[in-house]
Amino acid sequence: MTEFKPFKGILYNSDKVSLADVIAPPYDVVNADDRQHLCQKSPYNCIRIELPDKSLLPGIDPYLQAAKEFDSWQAEDILVRDNLPSFYIYRMTFKSHDENGTLSTTGVIGALGLDKSAKDVLPHEQTMPKPKGDRLDLLRAAKANTSPIWVLSLAEGLAKLCQLVTENDVPIESATDENETLHELWTVSDSAQIKEIENLITSTPLIIADGHHRYETALHYQAERTDSDSTADREAYDYLMAFAVELTEDELVVNAIHRLLTELPTDFDILAALESNFDLTPGPESAIDLEKQLVSKESLGLITKSGNYFLKPHMTLLQKDQTGLDSARLDIALEQFPTHNLTYQHGAMNIYKSVRDDNAQFGILLRPATVSQIADTAHSAKRMPPKTTFFHPKPRTGMVFRSLED
Repeated sequence: MTEFKPFKGILYNSDKVSLADVIAPPYDVVNADDRQHLCQKSPYNCIRIELPDKSLLPGIDPYLQAAKEFDSWQAEDILVRDNLPSFYIYRMTFKSHDENGTLSTTGVIGALGLDKSAKDVLPHEQTMPKPKGDRLDLLRAAKANTSPIWVLSLAEGLAKLCQLVTENDVPIESATDENETLHELWTVSDSAQIKEIENLITSTPLIIADGHHRYETALHYQAERTDSDSTADREAYDYLMAFAVELTEDELVVNAIHRLLTELPTDFDILAALESNFDLTPGPESAIDLEKQLVSKESLGLITKSGNYFLKPHMTLLQKDQTGLDSARLDIALEQFPTHNLTYQHGAMNIYKSVRDDNAQFGILLRPATVSQIADTAHSAKRMPPKTTFFHPKPRTGMVFRSLED
């Protein structure tokens, strides 16, 4: 059965720092310039821990240095630990696509029990090969979860339960990020509320939405520690900090991740190559307009230097694919292409600029997977192709930390 428990969170001290200056985007979307900017906002910005500085003097381990800073911030009361094990209700409020309203995603941050069997914690997407050494080295040195993975709960009522808590209490932390997304955090330490949340979340399996590699890294670290420890009791390293959100359209915004093609022959006729699997019709010049019309046209989108096209799958292609996903259908079509390089990017304008600036030969826009497709895939114990879903917005690092040394 799924395990999801409260923990004694480590939080920034609002008397000493402004939360807006110390939280950061997820480590895997932060480049060198972004990191420098975040460090300039505050000497206590969490990116110094989450993404250690690799440019230190020879002989200085960046992960040990990050761990020392993490410890020193606690000694200076920049970071303070809660006295009681708690759950943390986390809400992100952001502008809707039409910019005329707001949406929100609300869930619970807790300690998720690691599941080697993959029966209670389900991956929803195949993962790309990616070095795990960086996250593992940080985990070994800091002995802390510095950012939560994102999991989806199949239990109905989690969103309503979170709403009841947030309606009756004021947040203990709040900050607005550079994208005008409001991040708020509430503490739940009441034993009755903790039990209610725990019972609800542990009643069904959980689906990993974002953080597959960190989950696998935590399993690796657990194996290391288990080999060296003789105790049979569950330890802090048997759990991983996770943000659990109800799997419902009211709580989730799922965007597509598009494709860029390079290293094809210079005289490659992509229109002719796609005609065996798609009906091609001219699309609008604007990549944004092309993307907006994909759902109504039941099509993918093609961006080339000479023009844009709708790609409506043939019935034969639909029959080959059992998932109903554009990512799977495109993978089938690309099997007929010459050797090429495929990369991933979100945002139609990013695809358009890459093709226009000769950083890619062609771009293909996909429709986003639906919430029901994510649930169906998880229930069938299958996985979507890599880079199918892009959940928006991304939880901020620094809202709460979890120590493995309780």
